[in-house]
Amino acid sequence: MNAPLQDQLAILTDRYATHHVINQAAPLEGFNAFLGDAVVSAAIARDAPWAAARCSAVGAIAGDAAVQEAARLANKYSPELRTHDRYGNRIDWVEFHPAWHQLMTLAWQHEVHSLAWTTKESHGHLARAVLSFLWNQVEQGTGCPTGMAYAGYAGLAAEPALKLWAEKATGNKYDFSRNEVRQKTSVVLGYAMTEKQGGSDLRETQTTAVFSHTETCHGAPADWYSLTGHKWFCSVPVADGFFTLAKVSGGVTCFFLPRTLPDGSFNRFFIQRLKDKCGNRSNASSEIEFAGSLAIRVGQEGHGIREILSHAHLTRLDFAVGSAGLMRQSLNLALNHTNTRRGFKLPLAEQPMMANVLADMAIEVESATLMALRVARATDHLDDDQHERAFARIATPMAKYFNCSRAPAIAYEALQCHGGNGFIEESPMARLYREAPLNSVWEGTANMMCMDVRRAMMKDRTTRDAFVAEISKAKGADRRFDVYIDQTSQLMDAACEDEYLARPATEAMARALQGAELIHYSTQDTADAFIVSRLAGVGGGSGSMFGTMGMGSNSAQAHRIVRRARLGPV
Repeated sequence: MNAPLQDQLAILTDRYATHHVINQAAPLEGFNAFLGDAVVSAAIARDAPWAAARCSAVGAIAGDAAVQEAARLANKYSPELRTHDRYGNRIDWVEFHPAWHQLMTLAWQHEVHSLAWTTKESHGHLARAVLSFLWNQVEQGTGCPTGMAYAGYAGLAAEPALKLWAEKATGNKYDFSRNEVRQKTSVVLGYAMTEKQGGSDLRETQTTAVFSHTETCHGAPADWYSLTGHKWFCSVPVADGFFTLAKVSGGVTCFFLPRTLPDGSFNRFFIQRLKDKCGNRSNASSEIEFAGSLAIRVGQEGHGIREILSHAHLTRLDFAVGSAGLMRQSLNLALNHTNTRRGFKLPLAEQPMMANVLADMAIEVESATLMALRVARATDHLDDDQHERAFARIATPMAKYFNCSRAPAIAYEALQCHGGNGFIEESPMARLYREAPLNSVWEGTANMMCMDVRRAMMKDRTTRDAFVAEISKAKGADRRFDVYIDQTSQLMDAACEDEYLARPATEAMARALQGAELIHYSTQDTADAFIVSRLAGVGGGSGSMFGTMGMGSNSAQAHRIVRRARLGPV
């Protein structure tokens, strides 16, 4: 008769009796972010089947537990500035945790930075966009140098004195050294544009440049200038070379500044401090000083902003793609948590309100992904298709604006799905939540993107007409969508007359393109729910928050949408 009491006493005195863990979500690992994603795997099958194996390899990296741990460590142990060595020599270098170099090695090995330029197959930019989408589910800080290398290649390849740099920019063996470009297997590129007084207004550049000399550089003549000035934001200050701006006789001019000069000496490149950012902790961002720093002129004197804008299409595309990738990772984590944790006798994902939330998020992520990939597909035809070129001119800043602005909302709602578990640093959700706003302020804020959309339509009417023609390809599939196209076209014209309407017009354009892509490539469930909840206004049965899809959709439809979004048997 004493046995039950003894058993109870044993339990009461067991130091760990209260720590028996039940009903915690399973870790999200051991999956393939490409093969399990119905949207991007179908896009590659349609347009670039040759890249499927490459995408699958990066998709497997995203689901690898060891790589996820490297991402955590790279963000936990932030870069540290070393201005001097132990002997007092000025070195201006940054030390990174080994996990950063592990991730960079993987990114370079899998050509996340370069596939668009190295492949001879069709739709190289689309394939590279999918790699970037997947890599942004690995770790976002390293997504900065991959994106800068992708965009910077175009500027290097057009300049004879920088062709060796272009060749090394596509190398797939990451090389973290200060060697001169000839001795490196690959190079990392950076940009140093903005200044304290100007921000996005690059016309206010105060850095100055004076001609120094002309000499042969890697087999071609180069015009070298001496630069003096301060740059307010310089990402990855240990990059091998930087595109930057300075004024020559009052005209803003583009330059390429190598960290190590052709004679092997270090350039005059002084890191003043590292920025203490709220997110993107793995990546070093800095303020830098030029003081007699030597740089090669790129393009003509006074044409610097035009030169940099030629790169901007690629950086903006990469931000639209990267934000879609971050949104997808947030959704993956939310789906995993809600499907493997129970509440009120059911998996959380099967609760009616949670199904509404998850389906709403899944619609948002799929529409963002398809829009970004449509811009990438247009980028593949900038040189040979007038319609695609005109369409891309306004669709790129539009997609950058919209996807980057929506990423924080998705990250927030995914964190809500986790509850308190999502708000601690051990959870990747905390990192994603801090990371989510960044892309919207890099390379042009929301207003700058909407201003660019408006300016392009006003300057060249064919851009507006190309966009309307593009979304009109989906006409006839849904009467509600047809009405929205007509309303969007009218709003575009109104925005050209009044800048006040630039943001609502750009948002309407983004939603119209998303709707068209969903009609073309998604399921009837998803396209219908998108149109009802996003395009029909207040009467369409959707509120301001995710999970507020109303009577225009139903629970069964929501569950089908969620099943489509899951990464297989998670």
